[in-house]
Amino acid sequence: MWLWSALEPQRIARRVEKVLRDSANELWLSPVSVGELIVLLRKGRLQLPQNLAAWVATTMTDLKLTEAPLTIEVALAVSAFNFPHGDLADHFLAATAKVFDVTLITADEHLLRLPGICVLANR
Repeated sequence: MWLWSALEPQRIARRVEKVLRDSANELWLSPVSVGELIVLLRKGRLQLPQNLAAWVATTMTDLKLTEAPLTIEVALAVSAFNFPHGDLADHFLAATAKVFDVTLITADEHLLRLPGICVLANR
């Protein structure tokens, strides 16, 4: 949702956009998502209008994002899930949502069907 919010806001569903704009909600960005961005850049699947570090900092400020903690507790929480695939990034995002009891906003079908976390579907 972070990349879509910054680069392709038309892909954000209206109800999700409303949640994202609600100042009562604290929005977190996982360092794992930044790692996924780096992979997309290396594969040439995405280009940024400025250098990576500056772009990340700008989007965090513009979108009022807080860095989500990536802790040992989060890493251990990965074992609580039975994931249908080996995408470690998804595992960490789900574990972060579980440990910190936050809602994960996603369009990923695997994460939407994962029991044990609160998700908001971008549909």
